Amino acid sequence: MTTKTDSATDSPIIESRDQLIASFARGEKPPERWRIGTEHEKFVYRTADHGAPSWDEPGGIRDLLVELQQHGWQPVEEGGKIIALNGADGSVSLEPAGQFELSGAPLDNLHQTCAETGRHLDQVKAAGEKLGIGFLGLGMWPDKRRDELPIMPKGRYAIMLRHMPRVGSMGLDMMLRTCTIQVNLDYASEADMVKKFRVGLALQPLATALFANSPFTEGKPNGFLSYRSHIWSDTDPARTGMLPFVFEDGFGYERYADYMLDVPMYFVYRDGRYIDAAGLSFRDFLKGELTVLPGEKPTLDDWNDHLSTAFPEVRLKTFLEMRGADGGPWNKICALPAFWVGLLYDSQALDAAWDLVKDWSMEDREALRSAVPKLALDAPLPGGGRLGDIAGRVLDIAHAGLAARARGNGAGDDETGFLDPLREIVRTGKVPAQVLLDRYNGAWAGDLDRVYDEASF
Repeated sequence: MTTKTDSATDSPIIESRDQLIASFARGEKPPERWRIGTEHEKFVYRTADHGAPSWDEPGGIRDLLVELQQHGWQPVEEGGKIIALNGADGSVSLEPAGQFELSGAPLDNLHQTCAETGRHLDQVKAAGEKLGIGFLGLGMWPDKRRDELPIMPKGRYAIMLRHMPRVGSMGLDMMLRTCTIQVNLDYASEADMVKKFRVGLALQPLATALFANSPFTEGKPNGFLSYRSHIWSDTDPARTGMLPFVFEDGFGYERYADYMLDVPMYFVYRDGRYIDAAGLSFRDFLKGELTVLPGEKPTLDDWNDHLSTAFPEVRLKTFLEMRGADGGPWNKICALPAFWVGLLYDSQALDAAWDLVKDWSMEDREALRSAVPKLALDAPLPGGGRLGDIAGRVLDIAHAGLAARARGNGAGDDETGFLDPLREIVRTGKVPAQVLLDRYNGAWAGDLDRVYDEASF
């Protein structure tokens, strides 16, 4: 989630709805300036007992952030406490229970993305060896109850932790017990954004299936392959889901702005602190009638903060965020951007992907989204068959899109090889969660502690 570094007081005041709509148009870029931003989260655990370290304990999260400064990262503080890092490779931030996130820099190609990921993982592993901590690549804590997990000292999280139980039964699980991989991508125009948004939403269930990696809860199988994805089904209906309006005629920046105006607020950031505005209306804020800040109108920073508090399967800011994948190992962190860049950054691939899904009804899309957390590639496909039946075709489209980009490394390799881990999943028919379940029921003999050996970086 977003980490604030300063107050919004120097940001332009928003006087009209038109300014909110225009904020999306400012993200438009010609194709030669399109970039790839990859984010990934991982669980931090003490190697001695597999417990989740608190922020302030010796060898805990604070000490990890301090240790990483040896690699050139600069600290970000809130309330006098270090809660993030900024550097050449983007930013390092903390999720609510100490999940460790790299929000990578905007990069030109996937070779750079995977190198960035490798640098970060090398750094955190070196720091972890000094501190006695390890890093786990899964979509959900396999063995932790909520009450066993620490809370990081970030003001927005205190507000969200209070608010989540009011609007859904699993919001606290989302905050405390999940990890994801995400990729952020550019668009050239409003029409280009719309097409990418629609393809991204329609095929998000396939990404969820291919990356499904959260089959355990509190020490035993939970009956799902992506329990992380299931959690979103009852987190907060006002700010999650498949966004049916995206597929309606006339969708564009204006319609998304209206959606966000209807998403209840969480907070306003002023003078280094978060003011609780949970459940209040940004429309009232726009009129200067927000009860917690009477007479004040929002700034552009306030709007950008608010955009970060909606959690649909695809999210629009000044770029598009693909949000459907569970956390996983190094090669999956590189594979997710390969999947979406291949589909969305080449016009012929984008057209082919849209042709594959354009006839699905909203009921089809919702049904597929609902079935995937349990069934992954075996989820029923609109029109018959199973989701796995089109997985190979989609990867072929992505492969062609990456080949057309022709971004090579020093050895002459293009970007298509980053799809290989997904090809192997389609070949075997087993998503990562199914592999883990086979081991749990077989070689591990029900000993889930073995997952720390299997799934750690």
